[in-house]
Amino acid sequence: MVWRKHDISVHLYADDSQLHISYDCKDTNDVNRAVYQMESCLRDVKQWMTVNKLKLNEGKTEVLNITSPYYKRFNLVQSIRVGGTSVAVSPTARNIGVIFDSTLSMEQQISSICKSSYFHLKNIRAIRKVLTKSETERLVHAFITSRLDLNNALLYGIPQSTLAPLQRIQNMSARLITGARKFDHVTPILYDLHWLPVTHRIHYKMVLLVYKALHGLGPSYISDMVVVHQPRRFLRSSGDDLLCAPPTRSKAGDRAFYRAAPSLWNQLPADIRHSPSVFIFKSKLKTFLFRTAYSM
Repeated sequence: MVWRKHDISVHLYADDSQLHISYDCKDTNDVNRAVYQMESCLRDVKQWMTVNKLKLNEGKTEVLNITSPYYKRFNLVQSIRVGGTSVAVSPTARNIGVIFDSTLSMEQQISSICKSSYFHLKNIRAIRKVLTKSETERLVHAFITSRLDLNNALLYGIPQSTLAPLQRIQNMSARLITGARKFDHVTPILYDLHWLPVTHRIHYKMVLLVYKALHGLGPSYISDMVVVHQPRRFLRSSGDDLLCAPPTRSKAGDRAFYRAAPSLWNQLPADIRHSPSVFIFKSKLKTFLFRTAYSM
């Protein structure tokens, strides 16, 4: 492959391609090295595509620096040349429907979800009087809940203050379905609807990805990050399907799937981890998280 020659990491999904390279922003030589490697790779990719009668769309190419907020004062890459076009670094970039920002705060993504959700809530509210409760709930799941759950594993570990707008969306949806007033306490309403709060829905998605990866039902790049713990000697926990959770040195590292997912998985009771099918696992997992969320 072209990118392997240049030591570039790559992720491909349909016609969407992402090239990744890391560099030390405190070392000018390393910054220049990263720019040279990326531009050389893109030049070869463009040449390969031309030979194979394909087109590299420079106009849709985006460049994003992902770093800690504390490193923004250092010398970061400012632009990358793609073909004959110099593409400047963007503050955000869209990747398979998700808006990433330079610090992975996910604030722009959450803002986008809220904007579309408010639009649909307003439309559903306008016709609520002619709908039954079950019909309203189906519309909410189709237009609101589906957006709250889409790619929500990426929101793991972000501050509760950042997640709060999504929880407000869910609370408004619950009140709309039940006809509750604006200032009615929402927790009993969510409980009666048997809805998991937003944070627990994120945990649900993370752990479900782990289960599928362990049973050969997920993509290989996720399965590669899920490693079963093998103790050096026999322990009572040897057959519990616990996972290795590599240590990290930052809060951002704690959000990484290879660290966060094993931590959540290891907290599950053994009978849930040993579920014989996805259907049974999902049922037991929701019951466990539901009881945790509402302190049952």
